[in-house]
Amino acid sequence: MTNNAKIAKPLSGWRVLVPRGGPWGDDVAARLRAQGAVPVVSPLINFAPTEDTAALENAIAELADGAFSWLTVTSATTVDVLHAYGARIPSGTKIAAVGETTAAALKAVGYPVSLVPERNNSAAGLADELLARESQPTRILALRSEIAKPVLSVRLTEAGHDVHAVVAYRTVGVPATERAARDVVNGRINAILVTSGSVAAQVREQFPKIPDQTVIAAIGPRTAHDANEVDLPIQVIAPERTVASLIDALAGIPVPPPTPEARAIPETGPFQVTSTESKN
Repeated sequence: MTNNAKIAKPLSGWRVLVPRGGPWGDDVAARLRAQGAVPVVSPLINFAPTEDTAALENAIAELADGAFSWLTVTSATTVDVLHAYGARIPSGTKIAAVGETTAAALKAVGYPVSLVPERNNSAAGLADELLARESQPTRILALRSEIAKPVLSVRLTEAGHDVHAVVAYRTVGVPATERAARDVVNGRINAILVTSGSVAAQVREQFPKIPDQTVIAAIGPRTAHDANEVDLPIQVIAPERTVASLIDALAGIPVPPPTPEARAIPETGPFQVTSTESKN
């Protein structure tokens, strides 16, 4: 065996809870496996239709008619909603995405992106760059989740733009799978990924007693701040709001020692939680 073959991958020995399912969860699980970790996919949040479907459908119809100069998209989930409705975005309407993940989701379904913040991937950062481009009042469609703070719409409206803010979807909590919940409590989960404020709230609610050895890692400073708001302690903060940055940050620290409870459990080999929720 060569010396190279003996070198362990950066996340060898880690068992990591991935809190979202679907294509996003599958992608994160694949990235973790490539680094040597065992991903445990157990969605803690899911997305439900907005309660005001008429407002959303009217906005999508106006969008197709060219009523807006800009469309702002602040999450990949909003892209799923647009795609599900078969939304048509005319060439005269420019699209602003909050970050590279959202931009990639837009491009994947055929929507061209005109603006992505270069530094601050947040609603405030998107507002800054959009205002720098548009000094004259214009009509903007801002789609967001029900629980998102209206930072972007407020900033744009205060600057004189005609902003049509519409809720595209609701975020709902999903109970962790029985095995994932048990493994968090007994310490077999070495790390929990926190990818949004809503995930942070579910981690705090569903796992009130997390072992001290468990590393809780946030995808960027904004998410770490949101976690602090619900009294969820964060040990690792990715410098950028990307999956790659989050995994790199986790790989930069040693795997924590197992809890006494985890040491007492026989190892059954590689394991990845799968469930009907993970495909939603």
